[in-house]
Amino acid sequence: MPDKDAGTPRVFLYRHGETEWSKSGRYTGISEIQLTDDGVKQVTASGKILVGAGKLIDTAKLARVYVSPRQRAKHTFDLAFGETEKQGLKEAGKVEETERLAEWGYGLYEGMLTKEIRALRKEHGLDGDRAWDIWRDGCEEGESPADVTARIDSLIEEIRALHQGNMHGEAPADVVLIAHGHTLRAFTKRWLGYPMEFPLSMMLEPGAVGVLSYQHHSIDEPAFLVGYGFPLEK
Repeated sequence: MPDKDAGTPRVFLYRHGETEWSKSGRYTGISEIQLTDDGVKQVTASGKILVGAGKLIDTAKLARVYVSPRQRAKHTFDLAFGETEKQGLKEAGKVEETERLAEWGYGLYEGMLTKEIRALRKEHGLDGDRAWDIWRDGCEEGESPADVTARIDSLIEEIRALHQGNMHGEAPADVVLIAHGHTLRAFTKRWLGYPMEFPLSMMLEPGAVGVLSYQHHSIDEPAFLVGYGFPLEK
C-alpha cells in the first residue's frame, strides 16, 4: 500500500488450489474434491512467496484466518502456512472454520457445467427470455443470492468489528479468507456494497490471492486493491 494508507487493515482472499472439477468447470459446492498435484503446487508456490514474516501476509499482523469447512480449503490452509505459523495462529485462537465461507450451495447443479445447468433449467420451464445467471437466479434446491448475501454479510460485520479502532495499525487486524471461487467473488461484491446481481466481472485463479481494504483509513470506505505496490529495497 502507499505510505498514506500504511497500517490500514486488509482482507486477503485466498482461493483453494485446483481440483479436477475446478479444472473442468464443474460447479463444486458440498462435494469433497481433492486438490490435484498442480493445485498443491499452486498453493505451495503462492504460500512461499506471499505468506510469512515480512511478506504480504505476515502472521504477526493477522487478527483472524477464516477457513471454509471443505477439505480443499483446509488443505490449502495447511499448504500455504508453515507449521510454526499454523501452530502460533491456532494457539492464539486466530483460526476459525466457518460455514459462512462454504462455497455457494449449488443444489441440483452440483457437479454440472454451465451449459448443462442452462439445459436443465429450460427443461424445467425456466429462463425463457434470458440465460441463467447465478448472481441473479441462484440454484434450484440450493442457495439463492439472498441466502449467500446473508451469510457473507454476517462475516463482513464481524470483520469490520475487528478492524474498527485499528485503521492506522494500532493492533494486528489483517484477515485471511481461505475459500472458493464464487464465495470469494460474492464476498468482494458485498464488501463494496453491491448487490449480488450487480454486473461486476471478476476473476480469481486457483491458489491466487486477492486483496481488499479501505480508502483514507476509513471504515466507511471499503475498497479493493487493483494493484499492489511492493516495498522499496533498502
